[in-house]
Amino acid sequence: MKRQLFCVIIIFMKTRLTVIFIILIPVLMCMGCAHSGGKDDNAGKAPSAPGYGADAYTESEIEGLASVYEGRDEGAIPAKRVGVAMPTKTSERWINDGMSIKARLETLGYEVDLQYADDDIELQVSQIESMIRNEADCLVISSIDSTRLVDVLKKAKDNGISVIAYDRLLMDTDAVSYYASFDNKKVGTLIGEFISDQMKLKEASESGRSYTIEFFMGSPDDNNALFLYKGLMEVLKPYLDDGTLVCRSGRTSFYETCILRWSEDTAQGKCSELIKEYYQNGDLDIACSAFDGFAYGILKAWKNAGFAEDSLPLITGQDAEKNAIRNIAEGRQGMTIYKDTRILAAKCVTMVQALLENSEPEINDTFQYNNNVLTVPAYLCDPVIIDEDNYEEILIGGGYYTKEQLFQ
Repeated sequence: MKRQLFCVIIIFMKTRLTVIFIILIPVLMCMGCAHSGGKDDNAGKAPSAPGYGADAYTESEIEGLASVYEGRDEGAIPAKRVGVAMPTKTSERWINDGMSIKARLETLGYEVDLQYADDDIELQVSQIESMIRNEADCLVISSIDSTRLVDVLKKAKDNGISVIAYDRLLMDTDAVSYYASFDNKKVGTLIGEFISDQMKLKEASESGRSYTIEFFMGSPDDNNALFLYKGLMEVLKPYLDDGTLVCRSGRTSFYETCILRWSEDTAQGKCSELIKEYYQNGDLDIACSAFDGFAYGILKAWKNAGFAEDSLPLITGQDAEKNAIRNIAEGRQGMTIYKDTRILAAKCVTMVQALLENSEPEINDTFQYNNNVLTVPAYLCDPVIIDEDNYEEILIGGGYYTKEQLFQ
């Protein structure tokens, strides 16, 4: 009598629940005697299906995932492989992005190789090369410096591997198929509009008042940072031109204000220098920061200069990190930009699935993102301003953070 056994093996490893689904090849089950048809060298060997990140799902959801594999026989096609290359673990958002993509892809039955490069370009190149050697079917890449990935991306294309740029556009290559990101120009626009609203710049311009401002922009090797700057300046440049905003350092161009690798320490050092040279009286009104990490550096520089918290400038940010939300709630930071990475990860996963199943993914932009070789079709998610008035409703009410995570 032939039986097909479907087994679910649950293994506990270092407090993480790992669920492995295995489909056993049908074997001849006999009672008390050997079969007479000759030895089958493959008898009892079982091809394993991909694992699942059980910590991301409830027990009932895990049971539902098992149904994906029901009905497969011994000739089932092995799971396709996806390599996910993330830039760093120094920012909590990249950790969240990587784990979210991995869990969602594994839910669909793909094997996933998730790697973080610790802001080391050569390490990221090596990780991608390893994914290519291991015959990945698709790569999801958030680059450190995409101009340094051109050669390895050519290898991916030559091996027939599809590539999706995740949140950071891959420049100077024709190997990229799609781009999943947030509307980065809108991020800058929202920061500029927040500053304009909070400081009432229109009224100040009409009455002849002015405010001091300094800029802390993103990394020059990240194309998103330039888009953010352009959106920001569309709002603020008229006020710089008419004297409503005064930048004492005179550094207002992107390349005068950008901070390599989004470094908090560099932002702190830069702010300390600005205070020493231009704002010894603590009379900086606006610290226009493109990242929550920069905001932390600005706060440290302010404190080290001996200024009281009640004299802090209006400080902006991006990424809605937990520390930033605490600072906003306690009045040390004015705002941050919330980019729901759950939505971005989900959109990226649908792109991967479409590429691997020969269908067309959903896109909503076909003209903004030219990488110097081609215009990459993209799906752009919407960013949201978070301030003291809405963080509870949007972040806690929306399930992105719990109150305990923010204020434990």
